[in-house]
Amino acid sequence: MRIHHHPMALSPGKHLKRIAVACSLLSFSLAASSMDLLQAYEAASKNDASILAARAAAMADREGLAQAKSQFFPYVSASASRTKNRLTTTTPNFLGTEQTTQSEYPSESQSLTLKQPLYRPQLMAQYRQAQAFTADAEAVLQQEEQGLAVRVASAYFDALMAHEQLALVLAQQTAYTTQLDVARKLFAAGTGTRTDVDESLARLDMNRAVELETRQNVAYTLHQLQSFAKEPVGELARLNVERLELEQVQSQSLDSWTERAMRNSPLIQSLSARVDVAREEARKVGSGHYPTLDAVLQWSNNKSESVTNNRSQYTNNSAALQLNIPIFAGGYVNSQVRQALTRQERAEQQLEAGRRDLEIRVHKEFRGVTEGVPRIKALEQALRSSNQLVLSSKKSFEAGSRTVMDILNAEQQRVMVMRDLAQARYQYLISKIRLLSLVGEADIVAVTAMNRAFQP
Repeated sequence: MRIHHHPMALSPGKHLKRIAVACSLLSFSLAASSMDLLQAYEAASKNDASILAARAAAMADREGLAQAKSQFFPYVSASASRTKNRLTTTTPNFLGTEQTTQSEYPSESQSLTLKQPLYRPQLMAQYRQAQAFTADAEAVLQQEEQGLAVRVASAYFDALMAHEQLALVLAQQTAYTTQLDVARKLFAAGTGTRTDVDESLARLDMNRAVELETRQNVAYTLHQLQSFAKEPVGELARLNVERLELEQVQSQSLDSWTERAMRNSPLIQSLSARVDVAREEARKVGSGHYPTLDAVLQWSNNKSESVTNNRSQYTNNSAALQLNIPIFAGGYVNSQVRQALTRQERAEQQLEAGRRDLEIRVHKEFRGVTEGVPRIKALEQALRSSNQLVLSSKKSFEAGSRTVMDILNAEQQRVMVMRDLAQARYQYLISKIRLLSLVGEADIVAVTAMNRAFQP
């Protein structure tokens, strides 16, 4: 039996127009954005709790270097006291009778002491250790800043992907509604089947359930982005495909990216600094075997030291060299040295493990970028083919060689391709920002360059 086109059925041109309107409505709301990727990053850089905590920790750790440096300067102390003394004396007189007398007198003392370290090996080791601590703090802060760019970009792309999925669901819902209307009219006219009506209705009902889930995901991803920015997030600037530059990083080999990562990665810099900290700790505790030498200058003034000379005053000026030679500590220093060397070995192994892990991560993200480009291009071609398939199915339906089911399947295939293409684009972008973070280059410059793809 030949199925003729029902006069009330929606033409392919009008059908595509309705889908375009549904997509353009969401596109318009996204284009009228109040926040783009760069603005989200700048807001998070000012307000994100994690990055603020990292900056405060780095600022606190920087003070350790000043504290270690202060140990090389003279130590000056002063003391002063004034005492009121009351003395009760009981002694026998010449008759043998005890006699009690009381006397009161004030006494006071002042002293000023200057102590200058001349030879203390542990101070130099402590200073170098403080330098390593500061380098570790700076590297940790840089690592947090690199991670902030990745976290904000991931949240931003997740929010955009959720919006695009909602747009696809709504466009698909429009198509399913149209096909259900066509199937019902054909069935009422006696030229269609009940199966087409049931299939169209089932897909439409499933689509509405997916719409609810997708809307929840949109709200969640926007809330996640808002938690970083600490600012109200309205509409987001959407990806402008025409401005998306698919860079071919194959011009720089994987080995060159790995070398850059080993040289510039904040993680490796932090682990290297921790090795230096452990090495200087071993030197510091090992210096417990060495003598120390200090120069001491002191001035003191005392009045009325005791009842027998309560009207006297003494002034003393002294200069001395103070030598301290450790002889035996029960093996305490040796135990500290062994402990420090063991911790140094642990730090070195952690550094080696970090290098291996970094190499794997660079390899993963490098492939994510390099393989993402041909994948995007292949999906773009697949989308063109899917659009043509939908048009061909509609024309064949009008000619009677295709059914409503064929159109629904073609629509479903096109939506899946559009979803995969959007995911591939965002996956390419997130792999790119992650790769830059591994080499220490996911900064404001990188985010600004990536943000050009989100401009009208």
